[in-house]
Amino acid sequence: KDFVEKLPAPAKNFQDVKVLAFPAQPGNRASLFLAEGAKLVHSDNIKPPSNGALVPVKIPRGGPAYFGVKLPAAAAARSLFLQFEGSVSAHCEVQARENGEFRTIRAFDISRVNFNPNVGFNPRAPVVISFPEVKSDEFRLVFTRVGGDATLARLSLTPTPIVERFPEKTLAKMIQHPTLSWGDYLWESQTGDTAAALKPDDVRDISRHLAADGTLSWQVPAGEWVILRTGMTPTGTRNSPSSPQGIGLEVDKMSRTHTTSHFDAFLGEIIRRVPAAERKSFKVAVLDSYETGGQNFTDGFLEQFRGRYGYDPLPFLPAYHGHTVGSPDLSDRFLWDVRRLVADKVAYDYVGGLRDASNKHGVTTWLENYGHWGFPAEFLQYGGQSDEVGGEFWSEGNLGSIENRCASSCAHIYGKKRVWAESFTSGGDEFRRHPARLKRRGDWAFTEGVNSSLLHVYIQQYDNDDYPGVTAWFGAEFNRKNSWFPHIDLFTLYLRRCNFMLQQGRHSADVAYFIGEDTPKMTGIREPALPKGYNYDYINAEVILRDLAVKDGRLVLPHGMTYRVLVLPPQDTMRPELLRKIEQLVADGATVLGAPPSRSPSLQNYPAADAEVRALAAKLWSAAPARHRLYGKGQIFTGVRLEDVFEHLGLSPEFAVEPAAPVLHTRRIAADADIFFITNQSERRVQITPHFRVTGKQPEHWNPVTGERRKLPAYTQDARATAVPLQLEPSESAFVVFREKVGKPVAGTGAAGLAANFPQGEVLAKAAAPWEVRFESDPVKRGPAEPVVFAALQDWSKHPDSRIRHFSGVARYTTTLHLGELPKDKKLRLDLGKVALLAKVKINGKNAGGAWTPPYSLEI
Repeated sequence: KDFVEKLPAPAKNFQDVKVLAFPAQPGNRASLFLAEGAKLVHSDNIKPPSNGALVPVKIPRGGPAYFGVKLPAAAAARSLFLQFEGSVSAHCEVQARENGEFRTIRAFDISRVNFNPNVGFNPRAPVVISFPEVKSDEFRLVFTRVGGDATLARLSLTPTPIVERFPEKTLAKMIQHPTLSWGDYLWESQTGDTAAALKPDDVRDISRHLAADGTLSWQVPAGEWVILRTGMTPTGTRNSPSSPQGIGLEVDKMSRTHTTSHFDAFLGEIIRRVPAAERKSFKVAVLDSYETGGQNFTDGFLEQFRGRYGYDPLPFLPAYHGHTVGSPDLSDRFLWDVRRLVADKVAYDYVGGLRDASNKHGVTTWLENYGHWGFPAEFLQYGGQSDEVGGEFWSEGNLGSIENRCASSCAHIYGKKRVWAESFTSGGDEFRRHPARLKRRGDWAFTEGVNSSLLHVYIQQYDNDDYPGVTAWFGAEFNRKNSWFPHIDLFTLYLRRCNFMLQQGRHSADVAYFIGEDTPKMTGIREPALPKGYNYDYINAEVILRDLAVKDGRLVLPHGMTYRVLVLPPQDTMRPELLRKIEQLVADGATVLGAPPSRSPSLQNYPAADAEVRALAAKLWSAAPARHRLYGKGQIFTGVRLEDVFEHLGLSPEFAVEPAAPVLHTRRIAADADIFFITNQSERRVQITPHFRVTGKQPEHWNPVTGERRKLPAYTQDARATAVPLQLEPSESAFVVFREKVGKPVAGTGAAGLAANFPQGEVLAKAAAPWEVRFESDPVKRGPAEPVVFAALQDWSKHPDSRIRHFSGVARYTTTLHLGELPKDKKLRLDLGKVALLAKVKINGKNAGGAWTPPYSLEI
């Protein structure tokens, strides 16, 4: 017939892309629950609506509970479609009755707990599960581990093949918790009969029949047809935090044009309004962690897609809405290509676009290369397009557990010298943090690859006498109105020394863990696990394809990074061009650990791409992959531990220490030195004898707290390592540096060696009471105006004088100590015992330094 009808726009602020028409699929998504003669079956703890309607249905908390349908005759089912009101988490099993017993067809988890647009622009997206055709006269859903308000608002069990998890696969509904694991955006391979799917050739572009007012005039062929009006609309994500007049929709992250326009309208105004002579310190544009959600389309996307993958995406556009095109597998491959192109464009058009716009004005970009809410990109490629990258870590908790390695791996593989970190962020517990409490967490971050500390947060303070000043719910109080701020230089000098040392040379790593080609991706996976004493980076396909080569059996990058082993992730997909490069690397002498891929994840050049992957895999791994196979100059290991690979390579740990020792390390290799940073991550003193993978050089102890450097006289060496007795106080860290070449080393790894390296001094004198104590006495600090004599050192909060008991600020202790004649040619140290919280010392009126962390001693 002739169809003339005004099509409603699917959304407000709608920009048409294409109007499509295609034959309806089997069942046209009609639900078996609504089939003629269908009867509901359910557990006693479920009460369906009394008016005969199918939904809403309340699933009881905890469970178990079941809800199903009994049919008058066996019928086919291929897909399940669930939509909930409110927040819900649960485990669900789809079951069918066969031979009088229920069999589980699919088991899956339900998570709809966050409805903010930055975790999906379709906040209440359905949960969609598909499976190969199953025929039965009774189906049921069994719910367990039910949390939240699990009210079913829409339920459909249909013979129509719907693309499984299509809201997640199109980034319309994303992972709803703030930290992502490597496999969060990986799904099971889909199988199913192609006969029930749309044929790509049957999808018609009828856009030319749509008038400007939305009226469609189309001569419909015989049959039942679906008309799909597709287009773009904003995701609804708004910028935050912002002052009220600055709130608006987020910029299109896949458009260089819009990104550049955003820069010009925002930072461009500062550049235009502030004279160049007055903005000399305006040097960096900061891109904080990505928390603004996914998107899946932009201007010119179809044309760019066609140019990238070499096939027309138009017939597959119905897959955006769950229609299976070609087959479940082909629809998944198309959506894989969509997500990969989204990630590429976010990296190159958003990050790269802002970098280029900034650089034109002499400004560099500083980027946290990950995102906690709706991150649509690939963290390594995303960070690679910025001038500099940074991670972050909080003073407590686990935030930073993947973020710092995201940043350091990106910097290492893309040749960036500095790895920043938003350091010591926190929430709550205001004004209880101080440098000694922060130190251990900061040292841990250094072992994750951080070498440039950015203190979070310094808030500009009003020029008045209000204390404690302006603060926020996040961040330690690094500002001039904090009571210990006058002594903060003791802490920042420590950080500067560590940053300086950790920026020397290059990072040392034995393993490059390939993260795979799938997107979104916020972290990698270390499988098999890395043994203690070695180090690693994550690496991506872009760098492998473009930059990775082999020299003397090592994988090398142009800027000097090297690795001994490339580890493939535990998955069976890889695009043929990447597998060709890996084959060349192995032939040239590389060592690779991993199982062979069996197919490409992409629809590009399908099915020839799959055939090429299988042929290359058979060539590299042989038809039946062995645990160890030589190939060209290189070798491939499969199904073994990294310990086994290292043993075969003769590669001992670069820092071997007792397994139970709470000591972490990182290593830098400079032109004239091997630099190890080690940290005691406990509150107790540790005595260890680690083996360093260095020979023929004298070990030195460099103390980043005091700046002292000295040779360690006692150590032993063999052909592979140097063993050095060491002692670390609670939360202490140290650099062990190897520079000078030596001949035969001095033996000593036992108690005598430890005593030689860390000799115990003799006590010359003890400071005794009385102490004269002067407190800051202004009205805000509340200290007594007159000096106070302490007969014994004590906790201020327990002092009987309320002016001292409630004092917060700086006090000056004074006493006299008679040493008599000083010993010659020996160092003198002052042990301050316990300090709360930082102390600077003057002796005979001269500055002697300070102490802020155990062991609270300084050379005088």
